[in-house]
Amino acid sequence: MTLNLNFKINLNPFNLSIKHELSLQGITGIFGHSGSGKSTLLRAIAGLERNINGSIILDDIFLIDSNDNTFVKAEQRHIGLVFQDTRLFPHLNVLDNLKFAAKRCQNRRLDFNEVINLTELGSLLHKHVDELSGGQKQRVSLARAILTEPKLLLLDEPLSALDRQAKINLLRLMLKVQRELQLPMLYVSHSLDELQQVCDKLLVLSKGKVIGYGGIHHMIHQLNYSQNETSADDFIHQQTSLSLPIKTLNNGHGLAVLSLSSSLSECVDIYLPALGEKSVQISEKTNEQTLRCFILASDISISLSEPLNSSIVNHLSAEISSVNIKGNNVLITAKCNEQEFFVNISIFSQQKLALRVGQSVYLQFKAGAVRTYLY
Repeated sequence: MTLNLNFKINLNPFNLSIKHELSLQGITGIFGHSGSGKSTLLRAIAGLERNINGSIILDDIFLIDSNDNTFVKAEQRHIGLVFQDTRLFPHLNVLDNLKFAAKRCQNRRLDFNEVINLTELGSLLHKHVDELSGGQKQRVSLARAILTEPKLLLLDEPLSALDRQAKINLLRLMLKVQRELQLPMLYVSHSLDELQQVCDKLLVLSKGKVIGYGGIHHMIHQLNYSQNETSADDFIHQQTSLSLPIKTLNNGHGLAVLSLSSSLSECVDIYLPALGEKSVQISEKTNEQTLRCFILASDISISLSEPLNSSIVNHLSAEISSVNIKGNNVLITAKCNEQEFFVNISIFSQQKLALRVGQSVYLQFKAGAVRTYLY
C-alpha cells in the first residue's frame, strides 16, 4: 500500500507543504517539534481538513484532488483515527462504545469477539468510561478504530497523557495489532524513544516541510547531526539506534547478551540488564529473537587502549569515520562491525586524545546504558 502526498495547506501564519510518497508497511512514525505540522498532516489524510491545494492518493484512489474538486468525506475514506484524547461516548459503557463503532462498518470481516480478545478488553466491557484509567481508555479507542475495519490507522500522540507503564503496555498492543491484522499505521509522536521501539520507517517534519524519510535507525542517526540546526534541539537526544539478535535473556549474572555481527567480522557481544520475554520481538527477515534498543551518545566514552581492567562490561574496537565539531561539543561517529556508534564528548577531550578520522579506538559503555523502552 502506498500513500502519495502532494499538497499545501495555508493556515496563516503556518503553512504545510508536502510532496512525498510513503510505503505503508508496518508502522511509520511521524516526528517533529511542536508546530511542525504532524497533527495537521494526519487531519488532512483523515479528511478533517478541506483547505487543501493539491492531492492525496491512497493506493491509486484520489482522496482529494483540488484540480477537479474531488473530496472523499472522512467517513468514506476507510481510515481510522485515534486521538490523544480518546473521544469515547461518556454515557455508554465500553461494550456499547465498541458496538457503536461496529455498526458503522458494512460488510464486516473482523469478528467482534476476536477484536475484544486482541485488545484485551474482556474484563472491561461493562465498565463506564469514567471508571477507566487513561491507558484503558486508549485501548478502547484503539479497539473502536479497529472495528471500523480501516485500510489505514492514524494515531495522533495516543500515549502523551499516559504514565510509563501504560505507554509500554499500549506500545506492545500496537505491535500485536499491527502484526496480527497486517494493518498499516501512521504514528505521530514527539518521543523518539517510543518511535524507535515500534516503527519501521520515520517521516521527519520541520516548519511544515519534510526534512527526512527512511528506515527508523537511519533517520534517528541523521537527526544526530541536526541537533543544533533546528528548533528541535531541545528534545533530540543524540543516540545509536539498534535492532540486534538476542543470544541470551539472562546469562546467570543478571545480564542479557546481544550479538553485534557482520558478514565480514567476528561476532561481538553487547551486554545489558537481563530481559523478560515480553521485551522480545521476532525479526521477520531472520526469524530470530531481536531487541530494539538505543545508547545515548553521552553514555559512550572513548579510550585509545583496550580497557582490560574495568568494571565497564562493554568495550568495542572501532574506527572513527567522522568528527563533527559544534562549539565545545564533538560528535564522533565510529564503526564497529559495520555498525555506526555515536559518541558525544567535549572539544577538550577530542583535542587531548587527538581523535581523527581513520583512527582505531575503543568504545566503552555500561550495561545500563543500553536502553530498551519496552522492557
